[in-house]
Amino acid sequence: MKGKSAVIIGSGFSGLSAACFMAKAGWKVTLLEKHSQAGGRARQLKENGFTFDMGPSWYWMPDVFERFFNQFGKKVSDYYTLERLNPSYTVFWEDTEMPIPADFNELKSLFESVEKGSAEQLEKFVKEAAYKYNVGINKLVHKPSQSITEFLDWEVITGVLKLDVFTNMKKHVAKYFKNPKLQQLLEFPVLFLGALPQQIPALYSLMNYADLVGGTWYPQNGMYSIVDGMYKLAVELGVEFRFDEDLQEIVVDNGKAVQVKTQHSTFNIQNNEVVISSADYHFTETKLLQPQYQSYNKKYWNSRVMAPSCLLYYIGLNKKLQNITHHSLFFDTDFGVHGKEIYKTKEFPSNPLFYVCTPSVTDETVAPKGFENLFFLIPIASGLENDTEELRKKYFDIIVKRFEDRVGEQITDNVIYYKSYATSNFIDDYNSFKGNAYGLANTLLQTSILKPNCRSKKVSNLFYTGQLTVPGPGVPPSLISGEVVANLINKLF
Repeated sequence: MKGKSAVIIGSGFSGLSAACFMAKAGWKVTLLEKHSQAGGRARQLKENGFTFDMGPSWYWMPDVFERFFNQFGKKVSDYYTLERLNPSYTVFWEDTEMPIPADFNELKSLFESVEKGSAEQLEKFVKEAAYKYNVGINKLVHKPSQSITEFLDWEVITGVLKLDVFTNMKKHVAKYFKNPKLQQLLEFPVLFLGALPQQIPALYSLMNYADLVGGTWYPQNGMYSIVDGMYKLAVELGVEFRFDEDLQEIVVDNGKAVQVKTQHSTFNIQNNEVVISSADYHFTETKLLQPQYQSYNKKYWNSRVMAPSCLLYYIGLNKKLQNITHHSLFFDTDFGVHGKEIYKTKEFPSNPLFYVCTPSVTDETVAPKGFENLFFLIPIASGLENDTEELRKKYFDIIVKRFEDRVGEQITDNVIYYKSYATSNFIDDYNSFKGNAYGLANTLLQTSILKPNCRSKKVSNLFYTGQLTVPGPGVPPSLISGEVVANLINKLF
């Protein structure tokens, strides 16, 4: 292995993960990043005394993060401190609000108070979800999906019906619970996977296990603490970081990548050396490669079901709030209508659901003393145009009014920092296909071997990692994605 080199494009979670595993295996790793800091979509924004996580804000599946660091002889606690949130989050409906307790027995009591008999049903539902979580995380997501034969595992084969691959989440949840609020509560986690519950295989009730049993956590100083920890680990392992390197081209000769060019530099790739792109897959294929070396054509990409984009707002208040928790979901409008507008009619929402993260409730370092840090998110369809500041402000006014009504506190006159972020920013900053925020939707026909391959079909030493390839969208899957591609390369080279 001595003397072999790898060039990795992009320092999001999957790129950082791949860099660490490649360096551990003895490769000389150079990581190229467009921005001046690591993190990709999980970058950090610091303004006016406020510190904002620009992207992911939910910390689920702590076992996946622990497993990542353990493979390098480290622990999560070597790099950041975790706190379990209680309540995990609060859901606001039009007529009520529901804090979701971290304690499972309290959660069962809450369910029983909403629907008689649902405490027992929740036990059954979660037991089944635990099985899927164990098989899914330990068996399925660590496969590079090069061939269907990878999945000829006795536990997977014999348990395929228990995994509910061919049932959708909506039907699965409705089998256990009749109350619409409980149904929405159990359906919402799969929205992170980029499609409506009726399009997502019920296998992904494993997300409910992650939510209700694994818990919602917060890394002190914000989600960027994970990025910072992975960056420090990578540096310890010898990874060289090159920031402010905007990718221009991957030069291919005779079916092999021989150079990676940025606006500043050229990196030569020798025999038996590799390139791993954790940048947007579509961007790498269509902008960095010549057409004859692209694995997937325009028709293929346009036929993909993309996860949503987002309207985001980073807000600083000059006061503290009394009636808000760290995470809040506002389901005080029609769930079905907004879902249809995101996934079917592809239009700006008429009356959006939205999410608010207030990390300053938990962490005093992210806002000046006596102030509040808020992050608003509205899911919208990918590919929407007319992304103007005027439109962004219109939606901000709509959701702030609802926020004030539901929380019972006024914030409009207390906003001292405001920054919006939406589809055009995702495209400019991350070369995001159709301005998507979460990658490729995890529908049945876009799962495993049906995703874009983590190895190029046309360039023998080019590989992919991240949310548009296996295993899929989300922070824990991105960590696993980097490991999967590194393991595949080490088997091949």
